[in-house]
Amino acid sequence: MLALATMGFAVNFWAWALLSPLGPRFKDGLDLSSFEQSLLVAVPVVVGSLGRIPVGALTDRFGGRVVFPIVSAATIVPVLYLGLAGHSSLAALLVGGFFLGVGGTAFAVGVPLVNAWFPPERRGLAIGVFGAGMGGTAVSALTTVRLVDARGTAAPFLITAAVLAVYAVVAALLLRDAPGRTVPTEPLARRLAATARLGITWQASALYAVAFGGYVAFSVYLPTYLKTGYGLSQADAANRMAGFVLLAVAMRPIGGWLSDRMGPTRVLAGSLEVVVAGAVVQSFTPALAPVGTLAFLAMAAALGAGSGATFALVALRTPANQVGSVTGVVGAAGGLGGFLPPLVMGSLYGKFGSYAIGLVLLAVVAAAALAYILTGVRAAATDRERELGGRREHRTTAA
Repeated sequence: MLALATMGFAVNFWAWALLSPLGPRFKDGLDLSSFEQSLLVAVPVVVGSLGRIPVGALTDRFGGRVVFPIVSAATIVPVLYLGLAGHSSLAALLVGGFFLGVGGTAFAVGVPLVNAWFPPERRGLAIGVFGAGMGGTAVSALTTVRLVDARGTAAPFLITAAVLAVYAVVAALLLRDAPGRTVPTEPLARRLAATARLGITWQASALYAVAFGGYVAFSVYLPTYLKTGYGLSQADAANRMAGFVLLAVAMRPIGGWLSDRMGPTRVLAGSLEVVVAGAVVQSFTPALAPVGTLAFLAMAAALGAGSGATFALVALRTPANQVGSVTGVVGAAGGLGGFLPPLVMGSLYGKFGSYAIGLVLLAVVAAAALAYILTGVRAAATDRERELGGRREHRTTAA
């Protein structure tokens, strides 16, 4: 079930990220401003993020077995629209991008599904492995531009739609919810209100907005940043973005694994320290080889590990029948955290001709999140993390 869920997450994220690698091409072909290009790649992010709130609550109620195939099948429609007719104007792209956001809601389906299959002391690693499905954005980065150059604009969209259709059928036939899954009976509005009263909802939301939001922002805007700031070709910029994504993806399960052993707050604190340092270094726009590359790769590793640690914290402190609802809100916060930076970066570059201020703002936000972890979040999580550690030690001794 973990493998099936991870595969579905990757396929839906592949679709969700189709517009990002083509952003520079659409900018040149449609004569878009920097802000319009940023808006184009950011719209699927914000829709997919906000959509996670109801989708997560629906997953609590009906289970991932039902919701995952529906989300995958629904994403086929905007993918086909964008490939066949929706790329001739900014307005058409924005409409297609809006509905493409459905693919981004898959995250809120998979986390509660995976969470229910594993005991608490193994959920950090399990959800981290599932989170590696965000590597679907790397698939998009590596293939979209090449397919457009070789086969035309429709090619990557048609291929992605076909893969989505295959996954929707496979998931409908094979995907199962964990035995004994706790099913809430309260109305949706009441469950969302209860979710809003949980402290972990807002603590994890703030942290995920920085960790996963930073990842999303770079994954959608890095090709533009590298092309504009360093003069790289579109293909070279997309390949470098794919390297950033792959490292972040690889570090996400490692962040979950480390959280199972060290506690998620320690992993989050270390990750944010690296992000602060990397953003400060990159704000000076150093030479791409080696300093700039090292700064971006360090931030990729830290953002991936921090994203995994955040959901290890959610799995540790959330009641079983509310994991989907909490995941929806936290996932929305993470996506929204990725929506604003591309708009800010595009606006600042359009006004000042530099990305330095945007990177300084990233460092400031990451430092604020670090301070939050070291004060309120760590104090609230200590007792639960100590309890989990005692349970793991007991199981090891018994074995």
